[in-house]
Order: sequence, then C-alpha cells, then structure tokens
Amino acid sequence: MTPQLAGYNGPMRIVFVGPFAMQPKRTMAVRALPLARALAARGHEVLLVLPPWDHPQDAGWEWVEKGLRVYNVRLPLRAPVVFHIWLALRLVRACLQFGPEVVHCFKPKSYAGLAAWIFWQLKRMGLVKFRLVVDTDDWEGAGGWNQLQPYSWLQKRFFSWQERWGLTHCDDVTAASRSLETIVWSLGAARQRVHYLPNGAMARSQPQASHRAEELRRSLGLAGRPVALLYTRFFEFTLERAVAIMQGVLTAAPDARWLVVGKGLFGEEERLLALARQAGIADRVTYSGWVPAEQVPDYLALANVAVYPYDDTLVNRCKCAVKLIDLLSAGVPVVADRVGQNSEYIQDGVSGLLASPDDTAGFVAGAARLLRDSELAGSIGAAAAARMRDWFSWESLAETAEKSYLNLAPKSVA
Repeated sequence: MTPQLAGYNGPMRIVFVGPFAMQPKRTMAVRALPLARALAARGHEVLLVLPPWDHPQDAGWEWVEKGLRVYNVRLPLRAPVVFHIWLALRLVRACLQFGPEVVHCFKPKSYAGLAAWIFWQLKRMGLVKFRLVVDTDDWEGAGGWNQLQPYSWLQKRFFSWQERWGLTHCDDVTAASRSLETIVWSLGAARQRVHYLPNGAMARSQPQASHRAEELRRSLGLAGRPVALLYTRFFEFTLERAVAIMQGVLTAAPDARWLVVGKGLFGEEERLLALARQAGIADRVTYSGWVPAEQVPDYLALANVAVYPYDDTLVNRCKCAVKLIDLLSAGVPVVADRVGQNSEYIQDGVSGLLASPDDTAGFVAGAARLLRDSELAGSIGAAAAARMRDWFSWESLAETAEKSYLNLAPKSVA
C-alpha cells in the first residue's frame, strides 16, 4: 500500500548501499534486507547494492522480488588501493543507473562510507539531487568496534574519520539505538535530522511440531529438564560473570540444564566451557555452537528462560541486539542487563526482567524465579512477543525510514 504522508506524492525509488555482502556478516541480512522488503511492500521501488568483497562467490549475483532488486556488484582485480577505489565507484555507478530519489548508506564506514563520500561531493556540485541518508547501527570509533577488531592503526584512524564525517555530511541519519542517536547529536547533527530506527523483529519460520521439539530435546540430552538458554555472540559480557550466572542458576534450580547456542568472534566459547569445567558444572551445560537461521526457532522453543548478560560498555550501549530480538519475538521469557537498547525492548516485570550489570545475584534470582514460576514466565513471554509485534515490526519501522527520506518529524516508540 502506498503511504499517505504530508507532501508525499507516490512511491519512491530508493537505493540501499551496503558495506559488505549479505553473509558472513549479518547486518545487511537482518537490518537492510527486511527494511527494504517492508518498503517494497509499501509500494516503493528498492534496489539493494552490495560489495561482496568478503563473500566473493556472490559477485555479479542478483535476485528480484516484488518491488525489490538485490544486486552484488562484480569485484575488480585485487590491486592495492586501486581495488578499494574501483569497488566504491562500481557501487556508485550501480546506484546512479537506478535513478534514485533516495540513497540510504548502511554504515558510514568501509565501502558504504566511501560511496556516501562520493555522493555528497556530487550533491555539492549539483550533479545529483537525491536525498542522502546514512545509517548507523554500531559505534565504530574510539571505545567501539575499533577496540574489538584487530584493525591496523591506519585502519582505525580511517574508520574513525569515516564515521564522524559520514554522520555529519548527509541529509539525514537513521540510528539503531538511543545511544547512537545521542552521539550523532553530539557531533553537531540537528535533532530533526536524526531518526531513531531500531532493529525490528525478523519473520522466521515457526518451531517444528512438538514431536520435532521433543526429538531435539532428547538429542541434546535435555529431556525432562527445565532449560536455561544462553543465546549469544559472547563478546557482550565477561565470561567469568556468565559462568557465575550459570552456576548460580544451577544452585537455585539443581534440576535445570544450560543450553548454550552461538559462536564467539575469537573462540570465546572454548574459554567459557573451560571455566564451566573449573566451576564443576560442565556436565550440566550443553553447547550447540552456531545454529543455521532456519533452525533457530526450534532451539529457542526449548528454553524455559533465557539470559542476556550485557556489560555496560560503549559498544553494548550503542548496539541493537538481534539475538535479544529473536528471543523476545519467540515469546521466550528473558532476564537481561539494564544496558542500552535492552531497556527499550524490555519493560521490566512486564515483557522481561532487567537487572543491573553489577548485580549478578539479582540477575540469578530473576532467572531462578522464572524457572520456578511457569505462569509468570508464560505471561512475560507472551507480553514480549506482543511488544515486538506491536512496536518493532519492520512494517511499522518502515514508516520511520520514510520520514527520514522526507525529513518529517521522527516517530516515537513507547
């Protein structure tokens, strides 16, 4: 359906520009793609252009859905420096050939940031007239991902410059978290140009029939046991605190078992399991590793409670955790630390339980309470799913994107 907004005369031609391929990194798959689909469903023509330098087998590959085209540009020869320039220019050329009215660059760094820089220069010279929007979903600079990733000194300086420049040289900014929204304001961007656009609930397949869930439960050695789930990428918390939470929950609920799903960036899962062995709880911890997206709902369906520990760091404050969204959307009762976006998604005591990141005992008490009280857990899980559906669906969030394209007042989220 074509949206009816003030000053809006019909569907727009919109280009999304990515910094990397659809995989193995997941930003474009879980943020840009569902937003593009929601905008296409609202009547817009959308082109998603990707530079698949990190997944070269996708080069030249494209597919078309109703109102949406996804195109992976071909890769140039990998000559030093020249490769980066030519790849950015290929992104720009693919965008311009589409004749866009809006270009939305996802992340102000890497190739999307380079493309945004070129577009801004073209706008300054009056050669293009489309609206340039830059999206930020992580803090990359000092205190952010520059500290987590093994970048060189030069890369860190360049990415930090790209981020600050890109967020202040565009028509509008979409920010995935309240903390990022505040940071962009602090860089000098006018409030009306910064639009809060959090990650939304993904449309996933429903859990398999009960016999499939029971089969999975038996295969994991969890039959007849209450299950506490840690669904994670591991870098959001100290491993020692995670094991302390796991040990505390097992002390309060000796018949429970832990299911750990996910894989760390730098092999953190191995150290977690080693710490569990040192704590004497390894025999009550099942590690499933990375799980394909289509199987995730089956694993989430096994959980009686899930925990989402989250240290109070700049990276965590700025993030908009997709795994937490997965848990809440699936109706899993969650205990999380009161940090950053967690407090936006979870209404404490209604759609989840929140604890202070320095209160491990309170965190454990909340998880144990939900394991013991199935009625409360069911109520909280249902409220979590309803909140995600009502406030954080991509269909609803697409309206916020439209407002950024038209420079209308940002939408508030309860």
